[in-house]
Order: sequence, then structure tokens, then C-alpha cells
Amino acid sequence: MTQAAEKFLTLKVKYAEQIKKALRHLEYSYKKSLGLSMLEKEMDEETLAAWESFSSRFSRVVDIYTTKYLKICVLLGDPAFNGSYRDLLDQAEKIKLIESADFFMKMREIRNIHAHDYREDKLTLFLTDLKHYAPELLKINL
Repeated sequence: MTQAAEKFLTLKVKYAEQIKKALRHLEYSYKKSLGLSMLEKEMDEETLAAWESFSSRFSRVVDIYTTKYLKICVLLGDPAFNGSYRDLLDQAEKIKLIESADFFMKMREIRNIHAHDYREDKLTLFLTDLKHYAPELLKINL
């Protein structure tokens, strides 16, 4: 085994542990969210903090799984891979790491709303998306 392959395998194990931990935290926040109001006018500071935690954990799972774990898995098969995020997802789908590149593009879009385009007038829609897609993310199997 080459030195690069050994490094990639070590990183794969490290990222697998990170994603497992992130999934446990997401599951906790998802379960907690089931009893929370999604109407901004009904939210107190504790409710807002719980939603913020859920949103951050959702984003963390998407980031770790796609940009770290999937990327290292693709690199193990093709050490010269240097494509875009979409190329990465397409390759991961092609080699059966994920079922749908489009699904993870949608997850990235939701993650980007949290990170870059948080709008109070779209809060309920954003939270609805989080609650809708979190169970699918929780099905990630390494």
C-alpha cells in the first residue's frame, strides 16, 4: 500500500468517527425539534437556541459527510480526483456511496441558507425543510 493510500485510509476512519458523532448530535436535536413551534412569534430564547442548534448540527453533518468523508472515499478510488462539489457527488453516486447526488445538492442548498442567507421572513419554510430532510440524513450508513 502506498503512503498516500495509508493516509487516505487513516483519514477515512477519522472522518467516519466524526460523522457518527455528528449524527448522534443531529438525532438528539431532531427529536427535540419535534415538540418545538416553528412560528417565530411563538418562539422564546430557549426555542430559538434549540432551532439554532438543530440547524448547526444539520449543516455539520452535511459538511463532514460530503466534503470530508465522501471526498476521501472518492480519492481512495481515484487519487487524482479534483472535481467540483457537484462532480464529487456525481462520482460518489456513480460508485454507489450515495443514492442521489441531487439529494445532497439539496442538502448543501439548505446548509447554505443557514450559513449565508438566513432570512427571518423565510424561517418557517427553512425549519420545515430541516425537519423534513433530517430523517434522511440520519439514515447515512458508513
